[in-house]
Amino acid sequence: MEMRRISIVGTTGSGKSTLARKLGRTLHIPVTELDALHWEPNWTESSPEQLSTRVARIVTGECWVLEGGYSRVRPQIWTRADTVIWLDYSFPVNFTRLVKRTARRIVFREVLWSGNRESLARTFSRDSILIWLFKTHRAGRSKFVTQLAQPEYAHLNVHHFRSPRQTDAWLRALSNSIN
Repeated sequence: MEMRRISIVGTTGSGKSTLARKLGRTLHIPVTELDALHWEPNWTESSPEQLSTRVARIVTGECWVLEGGYSRVRPQIWTRADTVIWLDYSFPVNFTRLVKRTARRIVFREVLWSGNRESLARTFSRDSILIWLFKTHRAGRSKFVTQLAQPEYAHLNVHHFRSPRQTDAWLRALSNSIN
């Protein structure tokens, strides 16, 4: 099955953005992070209407890789998608990746969406991405299982990966089949 409209989902820290960039390069398809559509300056969230409008502009296209798990726009994305890639890694894998990524972003003062930056203060606040992982990891898994079983998503080609090694092997095989 040809992959032209791809949604990459998984809990925070699973590597969605990294996989999206690699897949976009491999398939020559534009990549969009939902975080880039969601976050305004000063870590202000866009309104549900703004996010939906921004997502609509992407998903009406013929080919795209959209990464992120925002549940309020997931039906909008999955209705148009032909492929879902679910990075369903263990909590320790996601936590380790998230700590490393957060530390790197803080140390190197990486500019994120809309000029936002992660900081030590934010990392240890009630808005902490680390706390978010603790709150959402288990629940996120059961939501994906339930949603992917719904008849309106029967058209989706689902790739469910339980380890980074499995994902990497799949991406290598895909790359080799194209070249």
